[in-house]
Amino acid sequence: MRLTMYTDFSLRVLIFLGAKDEGELSTIQEISDSFQISKNHLTKVVHELGKMGLIETIRGRGGGIRLKVDPKDINIGHLVRKTEDDFYLVECFNSEAKLCALAPACRLKGVLQEALLAYFAVLDRYTIADFVVNRDEIAAILFGRPL
Repeated sequence: MRLTMYTDFSLRVLIFLGAKDEGELSTIQEISDSFQISKNHLTKVVHELGKMGLIETIRGRGGGIRLKVDPKDINIGHLVRKTEDDFYLVECFNSEAKLCALAPACRLKGVLQEALLAYFAVLDRYTIADFVVNRDEIAAILFGRPL
């Protein structure tokens, strides 16, 4: 299973904002510079995270973005489900695709389904708060703050 860049960027933005002091504003440019990611890509990600209610945008001079909810309330499994387009590990997971000739007798699909459920069970155990417990270390890397 491989996450899309969109999900990867979503996680990075949330970790970045979660590592900031509570209420502190950031800019898309600041995040773009920290991760060396296209500002255009991040703008789309930030817009969608705002629509999900995870971040808030403050417009105007001195504006920026920040987390709207506590990092402990941002579940990783939920976020991945919201940001990924599909979880078709194999063709037979997609009901619109042509079925493999083995479909009527195949046992692989069940094993792969079990693996996918296990994957989400792990992700569901974590929140953004779990990834910012080392806030000082992250701040030193991303914000240039001394340890």
